[in-house]
Order: sequence, then structure tokens, then C-alpha cells
Amino acid sequence: MHRLSKVKIEWGPQFAYAIGLITTDGCLSKDGRHIDFTSKDRELVLKFKKCLRISNKIGIKFRGEDGYKKTKCFRVQLGDINFYEFLLSIGLGPKKSKNLHSLKIPNNYFIDFLRGCIDGDGTIGFFKHPESSHPQLRIRLYSGSLNFLEWVKNKIKENFKVDGGWIEIKPKSRITVLAYGKSDSVCILSHIYYDKAVFLERKYKIAKKFYGRVAELGIRA
Repeated sequence: MHRLSKVKIEWGPQFAYAIGLITTDGCLSKDGRHIDFTSKDRELVLKFKKCLRISNKIGIKFRGEDGYKKTKCFRVQLGDINFYEFLLSIGLGPKKSKNLHSLKIPNNYFIDFLRGCIDGDGTIGFFKHPESSHPQLRIRLYSGSLNFLEWVKNKIKENFKVDGGWIEIKPKSRITVLAYGKSDSVCILSHIYYDKAVFLERKYKIAKKFYGRVAELGIRA
């Protein structure tokens, strides 16, 4: 019996971006059918839907530990066995946060996948240099899996010729962080942001603010 698919499984920039979002902020149900994507940014959920060309309704849920203020989040869930099995085939799965390793992402679309990961569970921000007090640009990507971040770091080196970057392990929170300093961050941003790319506007604006040097980031506003 032929199974119908809600999602067209075909690699492209938008599809790869959505895979990045699922990798970081998505969840595969144990039932072998459903995929859940939740974010505090409604814009990101809308872009997720657009990239996968689905019309599922957006719901609301609240996330947070007991005793702490709950965060309002937006959620979309879809049931698609074919798409679920495709996600398994590239290395995703239920309870993926601690078990991620390398993923089968075509090199042609790694920049879009990485942008999706950063929009999903990464940050583009600044800190003051302890000596000069000058603002320094920094990209961070968070994950519960050290193996996954090591794979991302190697792929960034392979694709962007970036030799820097470091991984911080935070035992108390069980979170691992891949971070890049100023020059490496500028190099990465110059690759992942390009004309007609899909991105979260909030994070793009932070990158664009870096000394106002849009040209340095390779971004045409």
C-alpha cells in the first residue's frame, strides 16, 4: 500500500534549513510517525512550515521547570511516516538530544542546515573583551551531545576553512557548547547569510549590527 507524504523529501536550501531546526529544536515521537517542532519564536515556526510546505495549525504550549516562570512557546506537529523514516535514515531519532552523532547532510546544503541549527538552538551575540573592553562577536551552538558538536565543528572546518572554535562542557546543566570567536564568527556568518536565504530575523539583526559592517558579513540588506 502506497503511503502518502505531507512533506516533499527533496534536498534544497529551505529543506536543509528545516532539517537544522528539527535537529536542534525538534522532537521525534516514539510512535514512528509524528514530528514536533516547538519554539518561543512564532516567526521560526512559520518559517518551518513554509520550508516544509505544510499547512498544520500552530498551537501554544508552556515550557519550563517546576517552580520557574513558564515560557510561552509555539508548536506545530505533523504525522508523516515517510518523512519520519527519512529523518531516521540521516541520523535523527527519538531522544536525539543526548544521542546525536554525525548526520547525512549534503555538503551543498550544509550552510542552510547550520543556519537552521543556529536559529534553533544557537546564539549570535557580543561580549566585552576583558582587556580592551571592545565588543566581540561570538557564535554559540548548544547541544546535549558532544559527538554532534564535534561533527559540526569538523564540517565547519571542512566547508569554511575555519580552524578555530572550541567546545565547552557544562557538567551541571549537561549542556555542551560549540563557540567561535570574532574572526571565525564573521567568516561563518559570511557563508550562512546570503541573498534569498531563510533565517530568523531576530538573529540576523544581531549579526548585521556588528559595527554596522554589513559588507564584511557578505550580507546585502
